[in-house]
Amino acid sequence: MVEMVPGIEKLLPDMKAWRHDLHAHPETAFEEHRTSDVVAEKLASFGLEVHRGLAGTGVVGVLRNGDGPAVAFRADMDALHIHEETNLPHRSRNAGRMHACGHDGHTAMLLGAARYLSENPGFQGSLAFIFQPAEENEGGGRVMVEQGLFEKFPVQQVYGMHNWPGLEVGRMALRSGPMMASYDVFELTLTGRGTHAAMPHLGTDVIVAGTQIVNAWQTIPSRNTHPVDAAVVSVTQFHAGDTWNVIPASAVLRGTTRTFRAEVQDMVERRMRELAQAIAGAFGVEMSFRYERRYPSTVNTAAETELARQAAARVVGEQALDLDPMPSMGAEDFAFMLQKRPGCYVWLGAGSNEGGRNLHSPHYDFNDEVLPIGASYWVRLAETVLPKSA
Repeated sequence: MVEMVPGIEKLLPDMKAWRHDLHAHPETAFEEHRTSDVVAEKLASFGLEVHRGLAGTGVVGVLRNGDGPAVAFRADMDALHIHEETNLPHRSRNAGRMHACGHDGHTAMLLGAARYLSENPGFQGSLAFIFQPAEENEGGGRVMVEQGLFEKFPVQQVYGMHNWPGLEVGRMALRSGPMMASYDVFELTLTGRGTHAAMPHLGTDVIVAGTQIVNAWQTIPSRNTHPVDAAVVSVTQFHAGDTWNVIPASAVLRGTTRTFRAEVQDMVERRMRELAQAIAGAFGVEMSFRYERRYPSTVNTAAETELARQAAARVVGEQALDLDPMPSMGAEDFAFMLQKRPGCYVWLGAGSNEGGRNLHSPHYDFNDEVLPIGASYWVRLAETVLPKSA
């Protein structure tokens, strides 16, 4: 049985209006100028200190209520390069851009919590409300940290939340340890000697070499990774050739890898390079391999996960908490913040994901039913992690 914070439901019409406005005007990584303006204006109207400029379009609102500890709550603001295929009244007005991951809802929930807490500051200390750009692929969280987020706002803990389609409304999931995987990308370039397709013996075939490398890479999770660990190696692009009767002189393979532990991440990168070098050499082609580490694994700390559990239980009830969810091989750049400060990242049940209503789907729309649940969680978390005001 969900127990909203008294007064939060009165904010639901405003949170829906904010969310629908943001959904209709999606902006992608580091281009969230209108979104940033909207967030900053709302925070200022609530009486918070407003700080802008970190990672270009980032916004931080600070709510102070006397001396005490300092804690940060984070929401992401960016959209995706997806053409929306809904017929909603608030559908995207920016062609090729869409809030297909619910960051519009995340922003609206945190704004709702900021408004409520500004009007009901029952805590002692400071809250920093972080509105982060460029979570999708471009590492806005990393940029904010590199540009001094925690030096400018010296909080002791940091917390994040993501809506989770497929988890029932009124349920939440969290766990100590890895919650989301690391996210790395790679590019392999093979250079051989092109030839007529009818005379393969006169060339060195990059396509044959490339397919053998793809197959060999799949043995890394199955034969080089401990059976209780997890690793994914996915080749998502294989570009070679332009016609039917020519064996091309070059090929480019790209893709992504996912792991939970740094040791496994190191091993995957090393083995991918070793296998590519050995197989390319065996087939007489040259290789160039680039491996780029994008996001580390999102790892919750034990003490802060317990505080988040207490707050979540006050909202959705102990029986509605999944305290041992299967970690996702998806990635989240909130990981960079958790590398610098202890904290916890939770999943908020968003209801059914049937009919393509899943994250990153052109048919997705954030479920407004969970707006007051998420905002209530933030309020209860503030009450849990900060002492009561005298």
